[in-house]
Amino acid sequence: MRADRVFAYGAAAGVLGDLLFGDPRRGHPVAAFGRAAGAVERTLWRDHRGWGALHTAVCAGGAVAAGALAARGARRHPAASLALTAAATWAVVAGTSLGREARTVGDALAAGDLAAARARLPHLCGRDPHALSEQQIARAVVESVAENTSDAVVGALVWGAVAGVPGLVGFRAVNTLDAMVGHRSPRHRRFGWASARLDDVVGWPGARLTAALAVVAGDDPRAAVRAWRADAHRHPSPNAGPVEASFAGALGVRLGGTLSYGGRTEHRAVLNGAARPVEVADVARAVRLSRRVGLLALGTSVAARLLVHKASGRQAQFRRGRGR
Repeated sequence: MRADRVFAYGAAAGVLGDLLFGDPRRGHPVAAFGRAAGAVERTLWRDHRGWGALHTAVCAGGAVAAGALAARGARRHPAASLALTAAATWAVVAGTSLGREARTVGDALAAGDLAAARARLPHLCGRDPHALSEQQIARAVVESVAENTSDAVVGALVWGAVAGVPGLVGFRAVNTLDAMVGHRSPRHRRFGWASARLDDVVGWPGARLTAALAVVAGDDPRAAVRAWRADAHRHPSPNAGPVEASFAGALGVRLGGTLSYGGRTEHRAVLNGAARPVEVADVARAVRLSRRVGLLALGTSVAARLLVHKASGRQAQFRRGRGR
């Protein structure tokens, strides 16, 4: 079976597995990678960018190498190759768990249980929930759904289309490293620099595709484009900016503003500032938009992989014809 078809069928099966089952409760491969990366960090940590770059190279490089070896071992057996692609896709795509966590917080807010919503929010994002109001929690959920649609769904599918299983696991490894050490805490300000910058690079195409698909899948395409163009560059993250701005326009809400991470307050630019504030009901709307974007990303990634293979075949045929 051709590699492009292996990716098409395997990625579709993996996304279907995520839709049906979500993430496993125990023994998740990403959690195992996180534990291994934590052990490497304990060995290599120095308050220095160079040691952080070595940590990134060992962890991300090891994940890519493991994926490449597994793909090479399964290459001669189409069924095994397809199963490996499906398993890798299911392991790295987390759209269902993202939607489940967002809805849990949204349901608690809708029931008036602010304490439960605050207790659950850390499962979704790293903000300090204790001083947040109902509206601020709802906004945090919508922003997290937008950003994680790119990080936990679309970006992985993009790199899977580019590089197969090594691309799938490599992208998730880099994204996990950024979540672990890429923040600006005193311990990781220098050590996590390489992981954060690498995450910016590998996340770039997926973020732009996520923003574009939010335009297509949202309720107001014109507003999504307008917010993306006007406000994305004002966000401190080069990849979260386009995604959150596009989601804000597509949903007709205002995102951004003041937030708190681990006792550190940030005053971020407002995205789609002319729109209304986020309401509790917008959490479910954001989850539905995220689901549509994820399915469109699957179709786009598969179609791109098939078209590239077809174009490569035509070029090879043309070269053979000229050589006669």
